[in-house]
Amino acid sequence: MTPDQIAQLDPVIHSRVRLAVLSILVSVRDSSFTYLKETIGTTDGNLSVSLSKLEEAGYIALKKSFKGKKPLTTCTATDKGKKAFSKYLKALEGILYFKGEEERDSHLNDRRQGS
Repeated sequence: MTPDQIAQLDPVIHSRVRLAVLSILVSVRDSSFTYLKETIGTTDGNLSVSLSKLEEAGYIALKKSFKGKKPLTTCTATDKGKKAFSKYLKALEGILYFKGEEERDSHLNDRRQGS
């Protein structure tokens, strides 16, 4: 692992809550604030701050409306957010598989042989 590889991780995404939010939103059309909060297991305040940071980066869009008399916030991943998430995953993959092929293959062979 190198410092350059770590620097490629998007700091906007690289937090537990924001990563969880984007992980959910890239796989669905949209999601309510309540669903995200319950699924991620975070507080209203923590989720609200995280959503604001993602919205400021242009990674998500927020739509505020009412369902009856209750406020309803709906979150959607933007194209920019989907691309950033994909880039983040590729950067993470690069960190996980940072060794050259020969070194990695040698390490795998050592593990298979019980070394």
